[in-house]
Formats: sequence, structure tokens, C-alpha cells
Amino acid sequence: MNKAREFDQTVVTELQALLGDRVTTSTGIREHHGKDESYFPVAPPDAVVFPHSTEEVRDVVNICRRHGVPMIPYGVGTSLEGHTLAVNGGVTIDLSQMNKVLAVHEQDLDAVVQAGVTRKALNEHIRHTGLFFPVDPGADATLGGMAATRASGTNAVRYGTMRENVLALTVVLADGRIIKTASRAKKSAAGYDLTRLFVGSEGTLGIITEVTVKLYAVQEAMSAAVCAFDTIDGCTQTVIQVIQAGIPIARSEIVCEQSIAAINKYSKTDYRVAPTLFFEFHGTAASVVEQAEMVQEIAKENGGKDFIWATKPEERTKLWEARHHAYFACLQIRPGSRSVSTDVCVPISRLAECVAESLGDVKDDVAPVPLLGHVGDGNFHLMFLVDPNNPAELEQAKAFNKRLVKRAIAMEGTCTGEHGIGLGKQGSLVEEHGEAVDLMRDIKKLFDPENLMNPGKLIPAADA
Repeated sequence: MNKAREFDQTVVTELQALLGDRVTTSTGIREHHGKDESYFPVAPPDAVVFPHSTEEVRDVVNICRRHGVPMIPYGVGTSLEGHTLAVNGGVTIDLSQMNKVLAVHEQDLDAVVQAGVTRKALNEHIRHTGLFFPVDPGADATLGGMAATRASGTNAVRYGTMRENVLALTVVLADGRIIKTASRAKKSAAGYDLTRLFVGSEGTLGIITEVTVKLYAVQEAMSAAVCAFDTIDGCTQTVIQVIQAGIPIARSEIVCEQSIAAINKYSKTDYRVAPTLFFEFHGTAASVVEQAEMVQEIAKENGGKDFIWATKPEERTKLWEARHHAYFACLQIRPGSRSVSTDVCVPISRLAECVAESLGDVKDDVAPVPLLGHVGDGNFHLMFLVDPNNPAELEQAKAFNKRLVKRAIAMEGTCTGEHGIGLGKQGSLVEEHGEAVDLMRDIKKLFDPENLMNPGKLIPAADA
């Protein structure tokens, strides 16, 4: 793939003629857009633009293409894998001002939004309808970014990930064409599934500007609970048995002792400091009671203690806000650290085995390694809290992740359940998919022959 030309200030002049003061080369703004929540060093773009429409994105793409300038889509910068870093320089296309909910089709249970709409903003917009959008990563990410990374969250065990919840996309391609990948129909057998191709493409095939997502009815009854265990194995065995019993839990989250202590300190909660599961149940009043009783019985058999219930909306909100803030809470275990976060996902039957072997692998580690995850679908994270200025710590964390990925793949799992490949997991992509990565390279070349769309992400170099 061709290397991008050196950045030319005439690009800025042309962009300013198009967008006026929504183009900036300010050092502070460029540096802000050159970092995310990952451990990678800052890599700022040469300029940042703030379009308001799909057509403006198209015009920006055409200018950048003519000058051979890389383009990096940006939402709110919450990536854990370096997706928004301008590793080759270029222009960051910040979509945060494309924040309109374009349509809500209550009878069809879907909504059309611009890419800069966040998940919380969408749910606030539709609150009065009795509907909600379920995919909820820890950060209040944009829907465009969530689609681009195939994001997940605490509700995935029941409602699925972005892969299951995106009906259609509007995308600006590298050559400036605007395409819509599908209709609003809930199913279609018409041609290749372009929606699934772009969901998870990490900005490497085109820039997502609009997203059509599924909505769901708010259930008659919702109840959440926290249950402490004597051991992590008690937690994982409980989850496996709950899932295999077919109990339709809405959420099932795990945190270790280190994580729950950090959550208590960060969110001013007072949960017992022990391996812990967070649950939520949705349905009719009777079905929620039935689900909870079944889960309690299974938990008790695995060493679970009394459930702490949150039935009122404000209580449930406090509980899940505490869980959503767990990543940032754990960073405070070692102030100034950055997290090298693992993200494997394995078949549910292998969950306990994978977690136990992985914890055994880090039991002698000097740095804190808190555990958390969406274990209801076999996905868990270990956070290596490393000193960003200590190369030895970083290499130790990377070496562990390689071992963990090898373990997960041997169990027929994946190197990344929800964070994506980005910069940090390209070697793991090859290990997982083998020769199929060559096909991915061919797809990338077809859509982006000049390698201008978020270069350096997802697809490893052919000689890597």
C-alpha cells in the first residue's frame, strides 16, 4: 500500500474554505485527538475537522484523498486499543458535532442517528417512548464509534452486541462515494451483508456517518443484585450454570476483590470486598422473581452469599454506574498508571478454566492486575496497571496477553471480545485467523487502495 505524502498546508486551506472555523491546527486540540484510553504514546494528527453532515464528510474525504492525506475518524476518544491515534499523521475527522437523532420509529423498534450521538443521549431522547437502546460499553461512547469497533457491554448476554443491533449504516468510502449498507428491514437476503462488513472495521474501510439501530421495550419489571463469593471460581461456575440452565438474565458481571475495593472507593459504595457478581433481571414481575430465585439457588450452591437487591430505578442506576466506572476506578489503584487491558472471550463452558489459568499466570505479578468482565458471554478483562515510563512493565504485560490469547484461541475463543484490534492486537489477529487475514488485506485494498482510511489499525502489514 502506498505511503501517504507529507502533509501540505494547502490541505488546511482547502478544508477551511469548506468548513471555516471548524478546522483547527491548534496544538492542544491536536494532542487531545492524538490520545485515547490506551497505553500507546500520543500520536496527534496534523489537523482536526468537525463536520456536521454526511456530505461535509464526503467533501473532507475528497480533499484528503487528492492530497494523499490519512483520515482518522473520531467520536469521543474512549478506545482502549489506539483506534483514534494518528500514527501516520493526517486529518482527524471528529464526528462529535454530528449528534442528531434523525428518526425514531417507535412502531418498528428502531432509530436512525448521526454517528456522533452517544448511547446515553439516544436513551435520553427516547425515554418518553418506553423504548431503550441496550448496548452499553463502560464509556459513554458514540454510536458511530461503537459500530466501528463492534462494541459490547453489560447487556450483551441478553440483547447482543453492536453486531446484532445495527440494522444499517451510511458510510463515506475512500473514493468519496456515499453508500447505505441496508434498509430498516429486520432481515434481508439481498446481496452481500455490507452492514456486518463495516461493523467492526475500525474506520479502515470507510467513515460511518449514520447508524440505524434496534430498540427494545423497557420491561415491566427490572431488578438488580450483587452477590459476593468466597472464590472467583464460585463466580464463574455460577455464571456457567446459569447460562446453561437457560435463565434469561439481562446482565452478569464479575469483579475481583481488588476491583470491588476500587469501586467502593471511587463510587462511594460499600460492597463486601470479595469476588463478586452483578446481576440484572428483566421481564414480568413474576418472571423476574422466578429468574432471581433460580439464580440465587445456583449461587448458593457455589458459595454465594446473600444477595443485595436494587429494585428502585435510582438504586439500579447507582449499582450499574459503579460497575460502568470500574475501569476508571481500577486505574486509581495505581495513580498515574495506564492499563494494558486483555479482552479474550471464550465459549461459556471454558470460562472457569480460562479465568483460573489466567489468574494463576499472574499470581506472582508485582503490579496490580484487577479482573472484571461480562462473563455471561464468556468475556473477561485483566487490567495490567503499568507505569507508562517503564518499558519492562509494558513488555511483561504484553507477554502475558500473548499467553492469554494463545490460551483463549486453544479453547476456541477470540483475542478480543469487544475492544477491537486497533494497534495492539494485530499479531493476535494473525494467530486467530491465519490465512484469512490475507483476505482481509484484499478487502482493505479494494475499499482503500491508497491506505488513507485509519492506516496502521486492524490489518497488520503483510510482512508482520
